[in-house]
Amino acid sequence: MSEMVLFNAKQLRRWLPWLLIVVAALVLPVLLPPFRLNLLGRFLALGIAALGIDLIWGYTGMLSLGQGIFFALGGYALAMHLQLNGLQPGELPEFFSLYGVKTLPAFWQPFTSPLFTLMAIWVLPALVAGALGYLVFRNRIKGVYFSILTQAALLVFFNFFNGQQKLINGTNGLKTSTARLFGELVGSDAMQRHLFWFTVLLAIAAYLLCRWLTHGRFGDALIAIRDDEPRLRFTGYNPTAYKTVVFAVAGALAGISGALYTVQSGIVSPQYMAVPFSIEMVIWVAVGGRGTLIGALLGAVLINYAKSLVSEALPETWLFIQGGLFLLVVLALPDGLVGWWRQGGLARLLAMVGWPPRTATYPALDLNPEVSAEQQHFASRPSADDR
Repeated sequence: MSEMVLFNAKQLRRWLPWLLIVVAALVLPVLLPPFRLNLLGRFLALGIAALGIDLIWGYTGMLSLGQGIFFALGGYALAMHLQLNGLQPGELPEFFSLYGVKTLPAFWQPFTSPLFTLMAIWVLPALVAGALGYLVFRNRIKGVYFSILTQAALLVFFNFFNGQQKLINGTNGLKTSTARLFGELVGSDAMQRHLFWFTVLLAIAAYLLCRWLTHGRFGDALIAIRDDEPRLRFTGYNPTAYKTVVFAVAGALAGISGALYTVQSGIVSPQYMAVPFSIEMVIWVAVGGRGTLIGALLGAVLINYAKSLVSEALPETWLFIQGGLFLLVVLALPDGLVGWWRQGGLARLLAMVGWPPRTATYPALDLNPEVSAEQQHFASRPSADDR
């Protein structure tokens, strides 16, 4: 019976975050005003990108500081389609007239197709990530050098997109809130509510995909790469293939995240490729719990919601709070919030500050029928003095 109690407590501790997410997804759309619900939808979209980072960092040990590349590519793919959606033949998006562009650039033309756009949102980032990853991994670049290289690639893409005024409106970005999707204004409250539910479904699907990838032989190979890549290579496996595939999957998830975030925020711009934004993604995963998947989702939502609330009241203090959170994780909670919860939660925190932890004893020992039967058996046996 006591073992059953321990098992139920462990299962509750594991599934409680998911129960909270399901309840929140059902209740919050009714309770929150449209503005707050829109924010929650954005942060859930960011959680999909965080899942990809957890996949490559938490499970494979590759710290990428350039996920903003793939995030922005997904956002631009959808924004380009929305800019063209509803235009008459021969018409151009408004910003082209500001720069004297008379004909639609060739690379814009495929985005008139909804099917091509839906594919480009995740295929284009996956291809870019796969190509970049293969070139890096085949040369066995890893560790801090890999992180520096991804950040350098991020700067290249940022500067390129930032300077393309005539082609993609440069620093101004592409606006989506005034476009129409399925005959309805993208920025309307009704459309944003539909986008919220769609984001919830895609976040769950992304989690299930990552969970499937991290289980079985493929997941074992990822963990082996993280823990001891030379030994895995010595046993006959090719880490380059595994790392390339998982990096491409993370890029695809970032592209989907960027597309969902773009239609809920109303704009996409090169700022999505700014260095601080990609570093923030890593902080979400670290605070939520590296290598837990659910922690990546929770970290993205909780940190961004806290950022929104704090910035409304005290705009200048958020950077200090964010730095404090990162220090807290590094010094006190290396497994993040989810890891802390699974390993004892409040009791572990009290033990860290000096409160004596509970002794790990067998609960309700006297009430265990097996122990009682054993005690009666020994009590009925004659003692040494009686012999």
